[in-house]
Amino acid sequence: MLLQIEDLQITFRTVYGPLTAVNGASLGVEKGESVAIIGESGAGKSTVGLAIVRLLPPNAEITGGRMVLDGRDISRLTAKDAVSVRGVEAFMIFQDPLNSLNPVKRVSHQMVEALGVRYKREHKTFNEKEAHKEAVEKMEAVRLPDPEVMIERYPHQLSGGQIQRVVIAMGLLLKPKLLIADEPTSALDVTIQAQVLKLMNDLKKEYGMSILFITHDISVAHAIADKFLVMYAGQVSEFGPSTKVLKNPLHPYTQALTSSIPTRSRSDGVLKSIPGYPPNMLRPPNGCRFHPRCPRAMDVCKSQNPVDILKDDRLVRCWLYD
Repeated sequence: MLLQIEDLQITFRTVYGPLTAVNGASLGVEKGESVAIIGESGAGKSTVGLAIVRLLPPNAEITGGRMVLDGRDISRLTAKDAVSVRGVEAFMIFQDPLNSLNPVKRVSHQMVEALGVRYKREHKTFNEKEAHKEAVEKMEAVRLPDPEVMIERYPHQLSGGQIQRVVIAMGLLLKPKLLIADEPTSALDVTIQAQVLKLMNDLKKEYGMSILFITHDISVAHAIADKFLVMYAGQVSEFGPSTKVLKNPLHPYTQALTSSIPTRSRSDGVLKSIPGYPPNMLRPPNGCRFHPRCPRAMDVCKSQNPVDILKDDRLVRCWLYD
């Protein structure tokens, strides 16, 4: 197991009191496997990703559980020790590609700079000419046209899709074991989305890289993920093989998500939605956090928080299967 997260709890200090954004989340990512974290805005998806690379904001703290990356417990690393994980063991691609690169430096400078980090880690003598050559090779690996030309441009001279590919190429230079992609295609048009997803799938097969893909779009997740982890209000609702979760969802929230996916077979032209709103995370409801919006809620759902139950080769947190 490359990444093992057990009962993770992350709390934010706010002027209104403590807010537990992630409450008891557990997941595992095998070597060479891709796992998608799916859920609405505010579910805690991105917070999990930021916790792994230790980029949580100053008012956030890991208050419970642990994270083990390639046999190393990274839950309580100091800021200094976290540098040895961020970009090296785990590399994160953020949602907005335009904010991922320094706008006043050429791509070549930033990629060679990233290589310098790897050379230092590997105790290799830095050679700028060799570093530049390797950077061009990685630009070519991510299917960028004319990599020798592209690498000498500034970020503003590239499209959003090209910048996202540059960031992925930078990740390849650092040779991370885990690639964390936080909504990497949401700012791109549909055609470019498909190209980036195909690229990530190809690179996973070619380099044996593990991927943690964070998204609100379950149909996009299906294009890349071996497993789905569905989150709601800071908790894991369902975790298992993507095909099983998509074809036969067990948790009522997952069922609601999959039923809202547009399909050609719907003749009425009406898109389904989940009634109600996500809970106030400062004052979450008692029991199951989804029960105020759940059409199958029982009395026990309103008073007791369900536990993880193993069913049909996956974990589901719901009283229906107790």
